[in-house]
Amino acid sequence: MKNYIIFDLEWNQSPEGKENSIERMPFEIIEIGAVKLDGEFRIMSEFHHLITPKVYTQLHYKISEVTHMDIRELEQEGEPFTDVIRKFLEWCGRDYRFCTWGSMDLTELQRNMEYYHIEIPFERPLYYYDVQKLYALVRGNMREKTSLDKAVEELGLHTARPFHRALDDAFYTGKVLQNMDLQVWEPYISVDYYWVPEKKEEEFTLNFPTYIKYVSRTFHAKEEALEDKTVTHIICPQCRRMLRKKIRWFSINQKQYFSLGICPEHGYVRGKIRMKKAENGEFYAVKTLKAADGEGVENIFRKREEQRKKRHIRSEFKKIKRGE
Repeated sequence: MKNYIIFDLEWNQSPEGKENSIERMPFEIIEIGAVKLDGEFRIMSEFHHLITPKVYTQLHYKISEVTHMDIRELEQEGEPFTDVIRKFLEWCGRDYRFCTWGSMDLTELQRNMEYYHIEIPFERPLYYYDVQKLYALVRGNMREKTSLDKAVEELGLHTARPFHRALDDAFYTGKVLQNMDLQVWEPYISVDYYWVPEKKEEEFTLNFPTYIKYVSRTFHAKEEALEDKTVTHIICPQCRRMLRKKIRWFSINQKQYFSLGICPEHGYVRGKIRMKKAENGEFYAVKTLKAADGEGVENIFRKREEQRKKRHIRSEFKKIKRGE
């Protein structure tokens, strides 16, 4: 039976600001805390280690404020990242699923591993549970990102343990997970985007109870991705039928693209493509297809009208510049 590894990271960053950070590792991990739950969500063991920083050897003041750590503690009690990650992976074991609060921890863990030339042994694609997203799902508001301390307060789970240290936050994340209905959240798995497909055969689709998510391979440019039929076609999440587009793909900001298809049996389907930048600098598409109610359909028409107005304004501005 699969175990659940609920882990949390604390990391440091350049005290001089983003312009002085290292591109390959903007956040250096200084603490790993984790709780292992069995298939019945019972706590099996805990993991906690401090890490001596090698890249950013002074603590950013905000990190020190939030975590109440100081550099002397890390220097005296910390261990090299390469030693800690080896111990962590051994502690995780073989059959497990990662769980985190939010989507950043897995990405930064792998980024730190790659910086130190440590082989990344995780499955590809790397599926995990984003407990923050699951909590929003259970509460019925997927747009709101609740903080961990607020979720703990809402569920009445607070103990004497503090927040904003890796092991304590992992402990509380596990407690939130234990207090949610497994049958409701289990189908809504997340996928980490540190690794993305590079070839057509590596592309994948996730089928959820109420929507479909597709992740494309990488392309040299956004325009190239939008010329790919697999990226742009719309299918019904319920019957998997290829749909005619009521509204073709359009974008307001060149990062998110919208479309509207219509299924003769199940009605309108909203398409959304988010263009993302991979670690290698290329682009890939994350497409979500979901049934659209009246409000959702109206929202797509409104967005398209906004796009038309912006395009008209740009066109008029160009005429003025040309003196027409």
